[in-house]
Amino acid sequence: MDALSGPMQLWLTGLLIAWALVLVGGFVLGRPNPEGTRRMTLWGRLGSSAILVVAAWSWWWQLRQTHNLTALLLAVGMSLGFLGDLFMAKVFPIKNYVLGGMSAFGLGHVAYISAGLRIERFDWLSWIIWMIVGAIGWYMIVWHDSSRSRLHQVALPYALLLASTTGVATGVALEQLPMATFAVGAALFLLSDLVLATQLFNNAHWRGIGDVVWFTYGPAQALIVYSIAWLL
Repeated sequence: MDALSGPMQLWLTGLLIAWALVLVGGFVLGRPNPEGTRRMTLWGRLGSSAILVVAAWSWWWQLRQTHNLTALLLAVGMSLGFLGDLFMAKVFPIKNYVLGGMSAFGLGHVAYISAGLRIERFDWLSWIIWMIVGAIGWYMIVWHDSSRSRLHQVALPYALLLASTTGVATGVALEQLPMATFAVGAALFLLSDLVLATQLFNNAHWRGIGDVVWFTYGPAQALIVYSIAWLL
């Protein structure tokens, strides 16, 4: 972030520190739920995600003259991710909150993919490899030995969309090594959702599974949002 002005660099660094403190604080100060699957508080989850939304739009404001559309797409993607978090936290009074969350996250990944394609050319090999990984993950976790409802079917294109983000991000990183943060973030996002899928579709309730989801998902979003720093 050397190319940033002093105040903006301080602001973005402060947001990153605040994100980490809220995420970790939400875990440390929380109490395990009755099932023992999650300790993270609601304010720790939504608060940390909201901070990344502010950071993403701050990056757009800083780069609007040089990388306007790329920064805008990443900010939109993070904002849609936060919307997905609100759905999954059951903030909205809707019955099928999982579908609402998947829709918001899916649109967010369309924005992330679009941003990645603006940074570097499309790499077919990395994309194909990650699509295979996504399909295998969906089959092993969601489809295999499940009730196979409509939501299970919808989970396939969703998993492939997340895998596409990781494939595009990997292609970007292969051409521009510093953008590995983008690729690692996308991969962690996919991993987080696969862990979440074991809970939603296979009724997995091992101890701390919800916290594992957030300690992979939170850093994933942070890495994606702050990966744009390398464009400077």
